[in-house]
Amino acid sequence: MSDTFTNAIFLTLSGGFQDAYTYLCRGKVFANAQTGNIVLMSTHFFEGEFGLILHYLIPVISFIFGICVAEIQHIFFKNYKKIHWRQIVLAFEIVILLAVGFIPINLNILANALVSFVAAMQVQTFRKLRGNAYASTMCIGNMRSGAEALCGYLKTRKKILLIKAIEYFSIIFMFAVGAGFGSLAADRWGIRSIWFSCAFLFISFIIMFIRLEIEEEKEEELEKAVEKEFK
Repeated sequence: MSDTFTNAIFLTLSGGFQDAYTYLCRGKVFANAQTGNIVLMSTHFFEGEFGLILHYLIPVISFIFGICVAEIQHIFFKNYKKIHWRQIVLAFEIVILLAVGFIPINLNILANALVSFVAAMQVQTFRKLRGNAYASTMCIGNMRSGAEALCGYLKTRKKILLIKAIEYFSIIFMFAVGAGFGSLAADRWGIRSIWFSCAFLFISFIIMFIRLEIEEEKEEELEKAVEKEFK
């Protein structure tokens, strides 16, 4: 239900948008690319600009905390019947990002921490694309997996590997589209442009409901077929 290509597209659009938003609207901090934050933090440290260290350290810590919270939600809600636990995470993300749109520029450090927290929950919660590992908030893992699948196809000519490679590179492209749209939205709507990311996540939330209904209908049909077979 959560690993469909369509769902991955909207999650990735949101992921790219979030990174562009925090970088352009919130003081050139990355929401998702914590490697970049660590590099910038270390650079400022060794240049003696100690006042800027927290600017990048807090999003890193918030990202770690977000991973932990996503796992806690998984533990508590994984057997919940009325709604999938991943949808609960999405709803939590949407509420937080809605709040971020109201946070003034003088509290950028709080806004960045919250967006990094959301990005961490998303990357921890949605880790599969048609059964294969992927990330909706960063590109390097997808790039490696896509290149590996492409090389495998060139070697074996197995169509499934070509499809896999196309899917990975499509996800990278959608991340770039999300980031580009984030840039345009940031120029026009400023700090409130993050609400577009909420819209992408809400679409993903609805998609999961539709997929859940389809799966339930298939299960009912299977149960009826089994009952008919044994009568």
